[in-house]
Amino acid sequence: AIWPIKFNDASNELESLYATIQKKSGVIEKFLLDNGFSEDEISVSPPSIRDLKAQGYYDASKNPFRYTSISTVTVYTEKIDNVLSTQDKLIDLGKKGIALATQDWDSRVQYLFTKLNDIKPDMIEEATKNAREAAEKFANDSNSEIGKIKSATQGQFTINNRDSNTSHIKTVRVVVTLQYYLAD
Repeated sequence: AIWPIKFNDASNELESLYATIQKKSGVIEKFLLDNGFSEDEISVSPPSIRDLKAQGYYDASKNPFRYTSISTVTVYTEKIDNVLSTQDKLIDLGKKGIALATQDWDSRVQYLFTKLNDIKPDMIEEATKNAREAAEKFANDSNSEIGKIKSATQGQFTINNRDSNTSHIKTVRVVVTLQYYLAD
């Protein structure tokens, strides 16, 4: 899993903003360590700082802060159950004054399927059996019999999320195309 934890901050003092970011990044790291992740699984990226005054967008009456930031602490792990259970505890970071940006498209956890080679042979075997059963049904319906395989092709494997709410559950699919000789 790749789990980016993003948080926002704002200040009129750049040095103060960096100090706040460093402190909050440390709080998030400790939170992750306390929840079973190792230091090797945690990465802190440099913050993205926006100077509204330098970009011509600064209007003190509408935005009291000159500088805004987005910071990211990312977890790279194979501990899927740990990610799922720790996500439920993110409110603890909010209670410590960390405004998380969890609804951004790039803040969602990416669950990677890394075991395709482990399941490929069984999937191809099952797809081949299903293709033969379908061919036999067509042959029986037309009063024919199928013979040996004339040609066989394997399509691409596709890996998709089961749905948008459970992206940690994957659907893996392969299509095989088999042509049989008729044995009439």
